[in-house]
Amino acid sequence: MTLPLDGIRILEIGAYIAGPYAGAMLCAMGAEVVKVEPKGGDPFRRGAGNRDPYFRQYNAGKRSIAIDLKAPEGVALVKALLPGFDVLLENNRPGALDRLGLDAQTCRAIHPGLVYASASGFGDGGPLRDRPAYDSIGQTISGFYSIMNDAGDAQMLGGASADLATAMTTVMGVLAALVGRSRNADGTGSLMQTSLMEAMSGLTVDAVTSYYEHGVTPTRRSRHAQAQGYCLPTRDNGAITVHMSVSDKFFQAIAGAIGRPELASDDRFATYRARLANYLPLEAIFREAFVKRTRDEWMKILTETDVPHAPVLTVEEVVHHPQTDWLGMMEPEDDGLALVRPPVRFDGARPPRDFRVPEAGEHTREVAGAVLTADEVEALIGRGVLRVGGQG
Repeated sequence: MTLPLDGIRILEIGAYIAGPYAGAMLCAMGAEVVKVEPKGGDPFRRGAGNRDPYFRQYNAGKRSIAIDLKAPEGVALVKALLPGFDVLLENNRPGALDRLGLDAQTCRAIHPGLVYASASGFGDGGPLRDRPAYDSIGQTISGFYSIMNDAGDAQMLGGASADLATAMTTVMGVLAALVGRSRNADGTGSLMQTSLMEAMSGLTVDAVTSYYEHGVTPTRRSRHAQAQGYCLPTRDNGAITVHMSVSDKFFQAIAGAIGRPELASDDRFATYRARLANYLPLEAIFREAFVKRTRDEWMKILTETDVPHAPVLTVEEVVHHPQTDWLGMMEPEDDGLALVRPPVRFDGARPPRDFRVPEAGEHTREVAGAVLTADEVEALIGRGVLRVGGQG
């Protein structure tokens, strides 16, 4: 299939998750992504070279050039490569590339059409600018932990939500910047910036709105009554989530489904506002009913009565779910790993992902050879500025 980013070239100078996953998604949508790694490789290779499952998930399909960016010749090589790329994508701490002479102003002076995409922890200014930041830091500082936990009971959460939200936000920003460049008469690129803290605002906007509506800091259960959402244990130790929103229709349907049609005319529950005020008594009624049947039995009943619901699936169940298969969300497993495809489809088809994962410096000669002679490349390899192949 012809992919929308065919012909776009991206030079990625990043590590771990946020920047590399953004690069991986852009790669899956057709862009050529060249990963600039230190001579020891991206630390997220975690000593397993190109076999680490996390590194594979976030870097499949890319090419790799290994450069010592502490050497002036290494920086000069990156600068020489820039005119051949559309995007420079980086997720280093603010100032890290500036100190190397690879700041946005310098790079865009070399290549005015360059989109310089930068993802950091807290942005390039303000009191937190220079602090190190990883995923859990982004989830914490954004307020996400507070709205995912009960008041006074903050706990670590599963998943890398902040890193992944930052990656997706970066992809969105890069695509917007490329569209903007195409509309500039002179083809000038732009500086696109985001951060863990900024990106997480896309996940906390509902909680922010709730704060302004109610004047109370939201916590884990704050939205449940408003959404008329319930997570209900079933007889077989499964669980079903029901989400009825403001519709009287769906409440009447579930009242019938649990064999309590009289609830629809009960003054405590007859309207959305009444159900909002009496959320906890209604939750107790639902919990008492749902524990009497299995998850599969409830799914059949709720489907027949058109109640918005879903089973609480494990990740294993999601991976093998028939809807996941129909949507083509996963690249079929290769050597025990399935790659997650981009969450978009073009003309009905989801872009596939290439399972090939580069070793650190696997494409050093090829990439550097686009701007240097073969003798110059070999000289830099000999002086330790470049590394070829091997595992980092």
